[in-house]
Amino acid sequence: MSDLPVEASGKPDDVRRALALLNAAGARIGNSLDLQTTARELLDVAVPQFCDLASVDLFEEVLAGDEPPPVGPGDGSAQLRRVAFGSAVSDAPLTLAGSEERGPEEGERPYGEGEKTAEGARLPAQAGPADGGGGSAAESSRRSGLPQPEHTPPEGAGQLGTAVTLGATHRYLESSPYAEALRTGRVQHVPGQDSSVPAQFGAVVQSTLVVPMVARGRVLGLVQFSRAKGSEPFGDRESALAAELAGRASVFIDNARLYRREHERALILQRSLLPPDDPESTGLDIACRYLPGNPATEVGGDWFDVIELPGMRTAIVIGDVMGRGLRAAVAMGELRSAVRTLALTDMEPAEVLGALDEIARGLGGTPRSQRGTTDLAEVYLATCIYAVYDPVSRRCTFANAGHLPPVLVEPGEDALLLEVPKGVPLGVGGEPFEEIEIELPEGALLALYTDGLVESRDHPLDEGLDRFRSALTNTAEPLEDTADSVLRTLNVHHGEDDIALLMARVHGLPSSSVGDWQLDSEPRSVARARELTRRQLAEWEIEGLADTAELLVSELVTNALRHGSGEIRLRLLLERTLVCEVWDRGLVQPRRRRAHATDEGGRGLQLVDLLSSGWGSRRTPHGKAVWFQLPRPENGVSAPDPAEAVLSLF
Repeated sequence: MSDLPVEASGKPDDVRRALALLNAAGARIGNSLDLQTTARELLDVAVPQFCDLASVDLFEEVLAGDEPPPVGPGDGSAQLRRVAFGSAVSDAPLTLAGSEERGPEEGERPYGEGEKTAEGARLPAQAGPADGGGGSAAESSRRSGLPQPEHTPPEGAGQLGTAVTLGATHRYLESSPYAEALRTGRVQHVPGQDSSVPAQFGAVVQSTLVVPMVARGRVLGLVQFSRAKGSEPFGDRESALAAELAGRASVFIDNARLYRREHERALILQRSLLPPDDPESTGLDIACRYLPGNPATEVGGDWFDVIELPGMRTAIVIGDVMGRGLRAAVAMGELRSAVRTLALTDMEPAEVLGALDEIARGLGGTPRSQRGTTDLAEVYLATCIYAVYDPVSRRCTFANAGHLPPVLVEPGEDALLLEVPKGVPLGVGGEPFEEIEIELPEGALLALYTDGLVESRDHPLDEGLDRFRSALTNTAEPLEDTADSVLRTLNVHHGEDDIALLMARVHGLPSSSVGDWQLDSEPRSVARARELTRRQLAEWEIEGLADTAELLVSELVTNALRHGSGEIRLRLLLERTLVCEVWDRGLVQPRRRRAHATDEGGRGLQLVDLLSSGWGSRRTPHGKAVWFQLPRPENGVSAPDPAEAVLSLF
């Protein structure tokens, strides 16, 4: 039923026409969560059934997703943008009235400007599914009146009654009926001979209704409905009908505004949780790409990461949280933070996924005792691949939690899918994860990806995987160009899901950059370790680090003799930094403590912490390894003197 007041209904024929118009509005308005599309849907209903010309102006705050002003406060002269225009009059001017027009800034794309049709007209950008490519009279006339990219304000811009082009911003003067409608939230009737109507409208427009768009007590903008000369002027029943049409559209536009705001916030959150554009790694060239879905789809939970580990190793991870929206983005952030924390504990890849599975099962707030009976719809589910690459041996260990398999391209060979044991997704629980170790050839290409890259409604998963492998085969170009080429080759613009792609080209650490020795578990091994360190640094031509490195190596070897067990191993690695590792078979991890002034010992790890740029310990298959790293000195820059740091201890 109509919400029109009885006194405004008029004759039975008028009532039937009004009800038919409202019925059409209910069916055709609000089929999209796009602001501009909803505004066009309103004008498609109104023109020519209700009026001959119409336009929609929205506050800039609405287009940005912010809160619009409430009804009442203000003078009604805030900045608006014209987002839609419709006309059923063949010789009508470009748009309806406005004032103080401002065209787009230099380089700015006018709001609503889109691609050209075959006839040269411009179609609106971000057209939603509700457009349907229909050929209504209103739509046809709008196509002929859309602005060109090079927009120049018309002569006399800034004067009351200047015509406003589609996509331009403008303000209404405080004394105008347009500002009055924005200020009071009430419909204003503007006769054609009113001074606020531009002179170029005098031969066309007879009567105009200025209708504020109000939703939830806030003014979003206004609609102008105009009738040309020869049509019946607007009366009270038309004012009530116009208010009803604008009110219905206002609710949908406000819903679209809220959706845009939440979508952009989720997207900002997701992007802030992703690694930087160019992550660095020893022994790997990295290229990564992330493409969000289109604005009509909610933000997804795809993520990837590149984590530097001790011993110049690198952990690479990619995952996809099932579901969409802010919930998925938050879950993605929690899982990514958990991955980074677990990676630094130097757990095996299968152990990392096992711990992640337990974390994912706890994200939904389900008590451990009730997890066996919990509906999977209430649990955070995610797929993930976690891999650790060692540049010294060029071996990579993979573990998979329900994710698509990695793709490996060896030099001169076709791309192939790695057969990594596929476990259950994170959050399901009940099954252990397996891992597999593979030696990667020098120059090989490894690609991790999410399902949005290879699967869409247009082609099944198997077809997408075949196309992906074909795009990677025989790629001799630089890695960044390869990543761009893959995105160009595959259909990545479907917008059904977000896309993450992580590619790595293998470059092992050359043997000339590795020093590795076995030391006996006896006191004279300390002097032997210092001698080997100085000799190796001289060979690498970084003698400036020799004094510091010798001191710290002797401390670590001494600790291995006193607190460890078994044979001692000394390993030096040189790339962007100098890394020293001392291995032994002891299982007890070193712990730094603060030595008191009267203590004779306990300052070894304090020295290591003071003189190195980083240190730590990690588990090995047969014990532990304690390591430190020193920055590689640049040419012409001397290394810092360790004496000052040593004296600062006393």
